[in-house]
Amino acid sequence: MAPSTSPAAVQKVIRFRSRTGAPRRPSPPKKYKPLSEIMSKARYAVVERADYNDVNCEQCGSGDRDDELLLCDKCDRGFHMKCIRPIVVRIPIGSWLCPNCSGERRVRSLSQKKIIDFFRIQKCTDEKDKFSSPQDPRKRRKRSAPLLLQKRRRRLLPFIPIEDPSQRLKQMGFLASALTALHMEFSDDLTYLSGMAPRSANQAKFEDGGMQVPKLVLSKEDTETLEHCRAMCKRGECPPLIVVFDACEGFTVEADGPIKDMMFIAEYTGDVDYLKNREHDDCDSMMTLLLATDMSKSLVVCPDKRGNIARFINGINNHTQEGRKKQNCKCVRYSVNGECRVFLVATRDIAKGERLYYDYNGHEHEYPTHHFI
Repeated sequence: MAPSTSPAAVQKVIRFRSRTGAPRRPSPPKKYKPLSEIMSKARYAVVERADYNDVNCEQCGSGDRDDELLLCDKCDRGFHMKCIRPIVVRIPIGSWLCPNCSGERRVRSLSQKKIIDFFRIQKCTDEKDKFSSPQDPRKRRKRSAPLLLQKRRRRLLPFIPIEDPSQRLKQMGFLASALTALHMEFSDDLTYLSGMAPRSANQAKFEDGGMQVPKLVLSKEDTETLEHCRAMCKRGECPPLIVVFDACEGFTVEADGPIKDMMFIAEYTGDVDYLKNREHDDCDSMMTLLLATDMSKSLVVCPDKRGNIARFINGINNHTQEGRKKQNCKCVRYSVNGECRVFLVATRDIAKGERLYYDYNGHEHEYPTHHFI
């Protein structure tokens, strides 16, 4: 017969067990978001004033040029389109927030795996393809034309990527952060979407008077250079460029290594659409792709949803001598296999740390650049 246990003994055993058990860990303190972050994401209501005649620009203090005066939909303060930095080229469609209310676009740093996935980088399996280049002296062909013609038609040069893999990863990380900040996807190709211009509309033969004079049909050698550069980009060997943020110019591009004259920099990519569909679009980065005899068939590249580093290369003020001196690359439209393509090419040697600029107007002179820095 088992010995009986008194209630007092049971209580003593229970207390003993509770004393020898593992001590309870104190719950970690709750982490709260900063008030500035909460306020930046908080919803706001637009309160209309009875009279806006007394609104002045917060930068210059003037109330003149009221047709260029923008009102912040959050703080209700006024700013001239050309006084604010970065400047606003066109009147925004919908609500608009000043830099103080919109806050700096904070994008967390991306891991190596996320960067590789973001750019869909392919691993190189063929060492022969990795180091082959159409500009290799061993692959040069004999001249089949007079020397004078060869000098007149300058060939494109492939870019030379940075050798340091960690620096290339940094370049791609900064570009991914800039694209993410603008809610864009990376694309190194022209994109044809339903409801926009079909690929069949992009034919160089529709160009008014043919391609630019002289007719710029990409030669076989330059086509090889282009394909070589595209193959390098797919392997993560990007051009020696890095995206930086400037308080006055916004996102801009600097040379992260030496760039030679006539070196291929990038193709201008994005969604292809008819110009007539974008006449009232507030995107300030549209690029002419095709100028057709029938203007209703003219095409533009719109990098508002998809694009690459060409989206962040800034333009010059081509109305001043100082602005024209800053130009170190140019935008050229080529006919590639019968389709129009837009390339950015260096017009002189560019040193490391120098910012890249080109003329937005090219040969059309329709884009307003009077107020460019």
